[in-house]
Amino acid sequence: MSHTPRSPRSRTVLGCALLLAPLIATGLTGCGGPSSDPLAAKPYDAADQVAFSGVSESRKTDPDKPLEVTAKGDDSRLTDVTATDSAGRYVRGELTPDGKRWRSTVPLAAGTHYTLRVSTEDSGGAPGRRTIGFDTSKAKSRLKVTFGPEAGTYGVGQPITAKLSAPVKDASARAVVERALKVDSQPAVDGVWHWVDDRNLHYRPRDYWPAHATIDVHANLKGIRVASGIYGAESKPLRLTTGDRVEAITDSGTHQMTVLRNGQAIRTIPITTGMPGFDTRNGIKVILAKESSVRMIGASIGLGNSYDLLVHWAARVTWSGEYVHAAPWSTGSQGAANVSHGCTGMSNDNARWFFDTVRLGDIVKVVNSRGAMMTAFDNGFGDWNVGWDKWRAGSAVATAPPDGSAPAESARLRPQV
Repeated sequence: MSHTPRSPRSRTVLGCALLLAPLIATGLTGCGGPSSDPLAAKPYDAADQVAFSGVSESRKTDPDKPLEVTAKGDDSRLTDVTATDSAGRYVRGELTPDGKRWRSTVPLAAGTHYTLRVSTEDSGGAPGRRTIGFDTSKAKSRLKVTFGPEAGTYGVGQPITAKLSAPVKDASARAVVERALKVDSQPAVDGVWHWVDDRNLHYRPRDYWPAHATIDVHANLKGIRVASGIYGAESKPLRLTTGDRVEAITDSGTHQMTVLRNGQAIRTIPITTGMPGFDTRNGIKVILAKESSVRMIGASIGLGNSYDLLVHWAARVTWSGEYVHAAPWSTGSQGAANVSHGCTGMSNDNARWFFDTVRLGDIVKVVNSRGAMMTAFDNGFGDWNVGWDKWRAGSAVATAPPDGSAPAESARLRPQV
């Protein structure tokens, strides 16, 4: 309990405090003895001094309604109010300057037990205490988060994804959701969530993930109010690790691919990329899948029955069908000309080596192609083609003030009189 602002009774207490040291030394008491100090008295039951609104011990409390505590009568006031959930987290609130009313300023969680502790003071300065427990009702609608990809080891270009079970459009509701999505990595990174659309978020660092990092993802959304009648549900956490930093730099101008591991070139491969009209997309892509064989047909890109091939050692980099794969029919052009329909082709031996070397999440960066830039989100993971400032601008909280998970000072300090 913090000190009461100066009043006639607080000056009396101060006078006793000044006399305390010499009186102890002589074994005497002053100011009528310890019992004359109202702050030293055992708190009395303040049940008759306080009234509650929006909360009941006998029935479920509506989490959408604020809590209110009021001091009854002219001879009492509130000096301290705290509301905590079963995990010890505080509910932010405000106490009026005259000490007559406290009101919560953030929503309660649904389906949660709370403890409300109220301290009072009567006209003589004697302290009172009232503690009650209550439960909030369950949510009518729950928002669930599913994280991706699946647990495992990935390349350093793999973004984290969060898919929501329902759309969230309102900016304040998005901030609630985003603050509840936690990403912890060892080593630590400077990363942020980006809203792709109303139901999907991606998380990435400023630069690629460190090699051999451990990444833990979880949501603290259970029971949290997202919007009116909508509360967070429990979500399954996710743990990922990263392997070596593997990057394939595909140069469509020189018709060569250089594969680097942890910054060191480990192989240079003659390649062919997209011919005019089918130019390979420039930019950074991430390996989405590995398929030892995949059927490719001309109709998938508007060429009818012009070809129907079973292609081996294929690493997919876009959902629309761009791969790095074996192309034995074009070995005469590999290293010299671009003759594919957009994929990166190489010999069987080189394709098998590439397939065995890379993992999902590894980086394929195409430069010097006449093709368009890889899009960010609609055809795979083009996240790294978004500049860091623009990426942060897609966050609902990156530049917002911190949330109200700790109690406000006005919820804990005595009012001024």
